Amino acid sequence: MKRSIAALGGATALTAAIACGLTVVPGATAATAAPPRTAATATLLSATVSPALRWPVLKEGPNKTWPRVTVRSLQYLLNAHGAKLTVDGVFGPKTEAAVLAYQRAHHLTRDGVAGPATWSALIITVREGSTGAAVRAVQDQLNFTIGKPAGKLVVDGIFGPKTRAAVIAFQKNMAGVVKGFAVNGIVGLQTWNALVTEKGPGG
Repeated sequence: MKRSIAALGGATALTAAIACGLTVVPGATAATAAPPRTAATATLLSATVSPALRWPVLKEGPNKTWPRVTVRSLQYLLNAHGAKLTVDGVFGPKTEAAVLAYQRAHHLTRDGVAGPATWSALIITVREGSTGAAVRAVQDQLNFTIGKPAGKLVVDGIFGPKTRAAVIAFQKNMAGVVKGFAVNGIVGLQTWNALVTEKGPGG
């Protein structure tokens, strides 16, 4: 993990920082840990934080701008909300149908395109002790960022100490280039955004 995590301190982290729409400050330090996102604050966070973030725009087809792991994260998150997709990183008709169904159920624009509003609504905050498809997405994204087999996490959907350590390492590197990036081991909206917009060395 050391090699790839360190690499995030350079151009890759800068790219992620810009993609997040946040201020980049040389030598910036981590901010005080933000409180966990709860169901009561989810709508407020989506309304106040999401517009400042830039999300992937995915639709049926090859989506060449983004790595397959980004589509896999979308599929994992859709599954976390009740879809039953094969997580393969391919945005085919079934994934589009799942996106449409989710958009319809949550009163979003029904276009089958996973853009900012759909991503923001799909996000599920996960932390140590969490389980399920959303955790698998986090582990998969972290493995992509790590890009080194020996340091990779088991994508088992269980948010244990190793996953938390990897999340904190990622957050610390982001905090080094993004002013105010929270380092708390919790994958909320800000960390999710940095993960899914990351274009690291992994597969």
